[in-house]
Amino acid sequence: QVQLVESGGGLVQAGESLRLSCAASGRFYSIVAMDWYRQAPGKQRELVASITSGGSTNYADSVKGRFSISRDNPKNTVYLQMNSLKAEDTAVYLCNADAKISPWSPRIPYWGQGTQVTVSS
Repeated sequence: QVQLVESGGGLVQAGESLRLSCAASGRFYSIVAMDWYRQAPGKQRELVASITSGGSTNYADSVKGRFSISRDNPKNTVYLQMNSLKAEDTAVYLCNADAKISPWSPRIPYWGQGTQVTVSS
């Protein structure tokens, strides 16, 4: 089992920055990929950014140039640096990790509980 704990959300003004963290713990062989999703009221959950264990990253078009995802593999922690925040970035941000429990097991997705980010305009 893998537990994910997010932190760093809050209320900020438009144009300000926030940094989210997500730490993975538990019994697992490896974390293959770690992602940040977000879900706003009445909207579908969307992928914001992802990073592989090798450091390859991918971003939603809406956050390119403003958000940066990074990862500390020894600490099994992923970060999301969010700059130039906009009101439309307001959402619950959820951490996702694809983990292998053993070398021969398939990748299994795990989710954190989410952290609220509110941007006032």
